[in-house]
Amino acid sequence: MNLINETNIRQLAYRAGQETSLAIQKHWLKTALLGAAAYMALQKDMVIDLQLNRPTAAVVQPKVTSRPVAQTVAFREPATQAHAMNTSLVEEQAPRKAASAAKPAPRTNVSNLANTYSNLTAANKGEVRKESAADRRTKRQKQKAYVKRFAKVARMEMDKYGIPASITLAQGLLESNVGESKLATRNNNHFGMKCFSKSCSKGHCSNFTDDSHKDFFRIYKSAWESFRAHSLLLKRSSRYQPLFQLKSNDYKGWARGLKKAGYATDPKYAEKIINLIEDLDLHQYDR
Repeated sequence: MNLINETNIRQLAYRAGQETSLAIQKHWLKTALLGAAAYMALQKDMVIDLQLNRPTAAVVQPKVTSRPVAQTVAFREPATQAHAMNTSLVEEQAPRKAASAAKPAPRTNVSNLANTYSNLTAANKGEVRKESAADRRTKRQKQKAYVKRFAKVARMEMDKYGIPASITLAQGLLESNVGESKLATRNNNHFGMKCFSKSCSKGHCSNFTDDSHKDFFRIYKSAWESFRAHSLLLKRSSRYQPLFQLKSNDYKGWARGLKKAGYATDPKYAEKIINLIEDLDLHQYDR
């Protein structure tokens, strides 16, 4: 009896083994895929565990270099020399700086310079050189158009602050390149007014020539605002006070006084102001 039961058990086990083998053969692909998936899951868990156990890497924040933004000494006498207010020589000085091996070349293009002398005639500059009649005529037309546009403003500033209208107009012509400089067209800045503070609101000033803060220029809402800023600068700055002792029609004394006080570094600055006044008969607006 026990022998019969043992035989039956063996037969049943054999049959089960046969059926299992057949099932594996029938579903071998599914079995392989399940095995591979199990293996990959195990490997992924191991990698994740290793990463979580690693020391946390230090996070290095990038260094942000902020350009100094500024609020001009709003008509307060700047700590730097007054010639920083003048932009007329920017273009003439740039080639020398670029050619010097000791100094890095300006980072911006020449077209970004604040001003040029392109709309001044040779006579305005005090130069003896040939110039076509067509060029002189074109420049004269632009100069007269500028005077016509701002003569009333200049006279109003003269009545209020005692600055000869001829001086204001001549400086505006020179500093703004008859209103066509980028500084005048983009910033409404006709007198090269700079910004010296290091904390001002957005839109208060802009940079034209390089990345240093000394090249930030004021932005004005209108050209008239620029004329008023010029008047306040001369009136409130101690270095220009001797000028107000001159007669209101002494444009030559004013021009030379501005140069002497350090308004510009151009050695011919006074000469150019006087030439413009006499060439365009600007002294008529001083009456």
